[in-house]
Amino acid sequence: MKWMTVFSLTWVAVMSWAAGTLTPVSSTDQLPQITDHVVHVVINNGFAMTTVEQVFVNPNDKPIEALYTVPVPQSAALSEMSILLGDLELQGEVLPRDEAERVYQEEKNQGNEAGLATKEAFDTFAFRVTPVPAQGQSRFRYVYYQPIQIDTSVGRYVYPLQEGGTDKAAVDFWTRNTAVNGRFEFDLTLKSAWPISAIRLPGVSDAVLSQNNGQHQVTIQRTEMDLTNDIVVYYQLAENLPGRVELMAYRPDDQTDGTFMLILTPGLDLKPLNNGANYVFVLDYSGSMDSKIAALQQGVQQALGQMNADDQFRIIHFGSSAVEWAGWTQATLENVQQISNKMAKAGRLGGTNLYNGLQAGLQRLDDDRATSLILITDGVANEGLVNPRDFHDLMRQYDLRVFGFLMGNNTNWPLMRAIANASGGFYAGVSNADDIIGQVLLAKSKITHEALHDAQLSIKGVNTYGVNKDFLGKIYRGQQLVFFGRYTKPGRAKLELHATLSGADKTYQCAFDFPEIDTDHPELERLWALASIEHAADMAHAGLLEATEADDVARSLGLTYQLVTDQTSMVVMRDEQFSAHGIERRNRDRIALERQAQTDRSQQPIITRRVDQDQPMFDRSAPSIGGGALDPWYVLLASLALAAAWFGTRTKS
Repeated sequence: MKWMTVFSLTWVAVMSWAAGTLTPVSSTDQLPQITDHVVHVVINNGFAMTTVEQVFVNPNDKPIEALYTVPVPQSAALSEMSILLGDLELQGEVLPRDEAERVYQEEKNQGNEAGLATKEAFDTFAFRVTPVPAQGQSRFRYVYYQPIQIDTSVGRYVYPLQEGGTDKAAVDFWTRNTAVNGRFEFDLTLKSAWPISAIRLPGVSDAVLSQNNGQHQVTIQRTEMDLTNDIVVYYQLAENLPGRVELMAYRPDDQTDGTFMLILTPGLDLKPLNNGANYVFVLDYSGSMDSKIAALQQGVQQALGQMNADDQFRIIHFGSSAVEWAGWTQATLENVQQISNKMAKAGRLGGTNLYNGLQAGLQRLDDDRATSLILITDGVANEGLVNPRDFHDLMRQYDLRVFGFLMGNNTNWPLMRAIANASGGFYAGVSNADDIIGQVLLAKSKITHEALHDAQLSIKGVNTYGVNKDFLGKIYRGQQLVFFGRYTKPGRAKLELHATLSGADKTYQCAFDFPEIDTDHPELERLWALASIEHAADMAHAGLLEATEADDVARSLGLTYQLVTDQTSMVVMRDEQFSAHGIERRNRDRIALERQAQTDRSQQPIITRRVDQDQPMFDRSAPSIGGGALDPWYVLLASLALAAAWFGTRTKS
């Protein structure tokens, strides 16, 4: 996150930086100071609400306009921006992007209090506030929602603070101040219908954990803190919980279509892959990886050293071009040592031609052996083919498992999602604050166990539409499936999951009711809208929808459900100014509805949302993390987390 002093509305490229105040290197003005940074998080079964409130001080003798940016968390629905003037809250409304910017400029030119929230590319939310009074302070707040998925019975929440290291231009352009010269507070409330066995915050020694009425609380309070490292919260569910289906729905009356969030936590008989397998490592050696390479190399070397003797591997590293370090190589001690020596001498390879790296990794596959491709990168594709459709077309040609790992923040989630969707693969982020267990849970058992293939979901008996997924491709061990959709009328529905396992057809099914009235979770409408926007973008990346149509979806749903998207922005000003501009107060009314529901939920006990108790969809427990010997994937993913953490230390110093 960062602050920048701006004296004209010249739309400079918003750079990806760590949390803190920013000003151009050429500026003679003093940096705005952060005096309070307060984060409140509520995880309510399937989704999280994050509220950030910040106070900053302008030490200059003239008013300024300030720009504050944050890394976009994965699938985050930005729904609120407010400027707080004592007891008065100025709330924002979402408009088409050009109109929001025009209105903000008019208010700024008149000297009125105003704010603007925009989405810049795929990785940054930007907030502008004007005017910040001379020698005075300003307070503002923003809120976003995001789905939280359980993986191998572990949930993971990330509050991103650290910059991703992918934008050298930002380093050259900005001067930054990452200090909080006052209060820093991080408060997380965890509400789960399923028992929690452990909570962990890697690298945090001063977190206070408490429990009351089934709710778990995590609190961090500090003074004079640097905003340079992410905060990661893991929570582990109790073992031997059933595979299950959960439904959260919102339908305010019998005349309105309902919205639902369907969560499948499979309990499947996916056996370990004990025969020899093939592994292709595709490693990003571009310039932005420079400070992460040493730890990355060590992890890959140790992973190779602990492979089974009948395993085979290839290693591709790429930057501006791709280089094969090793063709198919038996994982003998001698071969591993030779490759390790070669890796240690490798240099950086310039830009990031991700397509070329993947293309090289997909050559000379053995159809008779199970093959997994492990892609590790921290940046965005900036050389060669960069259109997601090209990646989709490439990956659709091959039947193999793809596991993508994005190191740090400000990474290209949409592109990695396109790669994973096309291949039926799995992807995850690696934060600077992650630790071994978190990354093991994301990938280890998926690489080393069977997977369901050709998975497809259907809902019968109730008219549903706008479901963000139906064809799933592969389903891996420990993977939780989350679906958003709409339904027209209540009633009894039959849910079916069709797939193949080891060549045999499998069907899993259950029946449950979609409610006639349910007012508990109005936030689901925004989450569904964002999922639909992402789905439209994925369709465009796959060539199944025109890019202009995907933009229309983002614009229409962004306006209807008041979300900041690539096509919409949020403008903040006084109530009378909204009236003067003839702007309807859609978001004000939606916020009031959501806040009332949140207040009501806070006074109620946590209830289970499971709907398949009478007819369980799965006959086994959901998998959980287990013990066992250290294997190569454990070591590799531990090292990825260490690499990211080491990079964070280097950046801070």
